[in-house]
Amino acid sequence: MTASRFGLIDLLVLVTYLVGTTVLGLWLGRHQKNSNDYFVADRNIPWWAVMFSVVASETSALTFISIPGLAYLGDLGFLQVVAGYIMGRIVVAYVLLPRYFEGQLVTAYALLETRFGLTTRRFTSIVFMATRALADAVRVFATAIPIALIIGPVMPRQYLMPTAILVLGFLTVLYTYKGGMRAVVWTELLQAAVYVAGGISAIVLLGKASNGGWSGILQQAGVAGKLQLHDFSTALDKPHTIFAGLIGGAFLSMASHGADQLIVQRLLSARSLKDAQRAIIGSGLVVFVQFTLFLMVGIGLWSFYQGRVFTTPDAIFPTFIVERMPTGLLGLIVAAIVAATMSTHSGAINALAATTTHDIYMPLTGRKAEDPHTFKIGRRFALVWGVVLTLGALLFPEGRTPVVVIALSIASFTYGALLGGFFLGILVKRARQRDAITGMCVGLASMAVVVFAKLVEAAVPILVPVLHPIDSIAWPWYVLIGTTITVLTGLLSSLSHSSDGSRGATS
Repeated sequence: MTASRFGLIDLLVLVTYLVGTTVLGLWLGRHQKNSNDYFVADRNIPWWAVMFSVVASETSALTFISIPGLAYLGDLGFLQVVAGYIMGRIVVAYVLLPRYFEGQLVTAYALLETRFGLTTRRFTSIVFMATRALADAVRVFATAIPIALIIGPVMPRQYLMPTAILVLGFLTVLYTYKGGMRAVVWTELLQAAVYVAGGISAIVLLGKASNGGWSGILQQAGVAGKLQLHDFSTALDKPHTIFAGLIGGAFLSMASHGADQLIVQRLLSARSLKDAQRAIIGSGLVVFVQFTLFLMVGIGLWSFYQGRVFTTPDAIFPTFIVERMPTGLLGLIVAAIVAATMSTHSGAINALAATTTHDIYMPLTGRKAEDPHTFKIGRRFALVWGVVLTLGALLFPEGRTPVVVIALSIASFTYGALLGGFFLGILVKRARQRDAITGMCVGLASMAVVVFAKLVEAAVPILVPVLHPIDSIAWPWYVLIGTTITVLTGLLSSLSHSSDGSRGATS
């Protein structure tokens, strides 16, 4: 079958979802008063809504499309990383969140100003903005891949993918610009329900399409070793081992949920510290179930296609959608893919706008959060970032590497330096602003060498003997390495001066 199966009913389902989400977001934003209301929803979101919002914000088309591809090509080993995610969230809940709530902060990086100074706050904000912009552009691009496959005959692919990106970007910017964080959180609940329904539908359909149902699928997968959960290898080049998963996954989660404004902003929207702690720990358990669901989709696909080779892992699930999804359900699946990305995309726009407004604009101008002008400028920054992210998605090149790996590598590249800055402030009381910035700069430079080692080797062959030991380090270790280098560099820098006059660690 071809993508021409996407008919009128499917189109109506997709359009209904897009219009409904946009209208809901616009309606929720009708009573915005100031920048605190716009960026943290007046700190009045119930914990369970924050929890599902956190889950939805870290779920995008990458989860929906790439995670099944990981199981198709390998096994269930990715769950080792997800288990590490839960451990990292517990650390964030009891180490970083109390500090955020004590200061009634709007951005994570305001805490670093309290500890080190304004320059550190600006530096980390800029690092976050660069990282988030790149990562979210990848996510929006990933959404266009299955849409192009599914609705392909409507127009040539070279026009369809840009069209999908532009429509997705426009609608998300529209309700995010108007509704702020309140619209982001509540629309994410709807979006989470849609993409989970899409995943469950795929599970049911795969069971019906396979001889013996899911019992047969699991039996076949077990014989082939596809159900393996644990790998006790100590090799640093393997991403899905128990050590890389628990340790590397924990550090990745500490960074993504404790030092990334995208998640921190949602937690700061909770009614209390206790509610925020419930939300972040609960989100880890929900994410584990969610990743299990999409990995099982990959196992079912492997059984259905009998290990067929695809041009790219990200085309496996979309191909099944095109070939097997019935009318109506096909539209729901496309809506689920779009929903998964819109949830992260809207949150990224709001987080980038919050950081630009509170960490850059307000310190430069002396404006206060209660100032009506600050509210207006925050909205304008949301609009600007929406355009930037859309353009980034349009310019992103296609490749054979799973998009989820690309996105996690981008994040891991800078996460170590960001998390290291926070840990330096907590652990090294004599550290000053100079030490923090030095540590983070060295951390970023070191991770650039680690992440791009193969490219450097190709350009400068003489460096191969030096870089070979690190050129294949798996991405789960990136944050740990970056954090360690940042803290150690900051510590060594702090030993060069007296501790007198340094800012003390926040309580």
